Amino acid sequence: MKTNQYLIDFYNQYDEDSRLVLRHGSVEFLTTMRYIKEYLRPGDRVLEVGAGTGRYSHALARQGYAVDAVELVEHNIDVFRQNTRSGEPVTITQGNAMDLSAFPDNEYDITLLLGPLYHLYTAKDKLQALSEAIRVTKPGGVIFAAYVISDGCLLDEGFQRGNISVTEYIKKGLLDPSTFAAKSEPKDLFELVRKEDIDELMTSFPVDRLHYVAADGCALFMREAIDAMDSSTFELYLKYHFSVCEREDLLGITSHAVDIFRKVS
Repeated sequence: MKTNQYLIDFYNQYDEDSRLVLRHGSVEFLTTMRYIKEYLRPGDRVLEVGAGTGRYSHALARQGYAVDAVELVEHNIDVFRQNTRSGEPVTITQGNAMDLSAFPDNEYDITLLLGPLYHLYTAKDKLQALSEAIRVTKPGGVIFAAYVISDGCLLDEGFQRGNISVTEYIKKGLLDPSTFAAKSEPKDLFELVRKEDIDELMTSFPVDRLHYVAADGCALFMREAIDAMDSSTFELYLKYHFSVCEREDLLGITSHAVDIFRKVS
């Protein structure tokens, strides 16, 4: 299995913890945790694949859930271990989302795949990672799979901030000139998709979709405004976001989405 060196180099320097702690970044975290808590039951076992530095794993372990975590990047594993408190029921091992052979079939109540699909660029690799996550989940268990959504990123990084040139991306073939669908490669770091791409992937599996969630909605696009909100306004914004994050007419306007589905018995 070939390692994406662009990915290793990126995460050796990137502070993932800070991204999710900043107020605008916390929208994604708080939204995802809200749905995880909906399906967690006392005594449940959780596997987080692609755990990064452990923001989700530690949060769940500190609530008393037994969490096993898998992470590819050694730097992230080091930070994960530094953040682990004494007595936390959490383990961390190095591994790849496409090969969870160290874990048995039908073992976990909840499986989190909240990062690996950001960095898989072929349908074959995505299907392999999803298949592995489903395999290790108990029948009736719930899988959370996160994606980076192209339209939210294009609006934010392209048209809003000018961090990328939309014109140049079209010239280079990275954006379709008619549909604006994105094409990504490993050197681009993030695989940008749309809901229809995710729907197509999921036709391969015997699962029931429970939710499809625009995890951060307009939070990145509005980051300055959200970071400037006082606590009461931010709480009101979160209430609004939670009320609309599954509305079909708004699902594409997000930078991250979470597909939540149940493994059929």
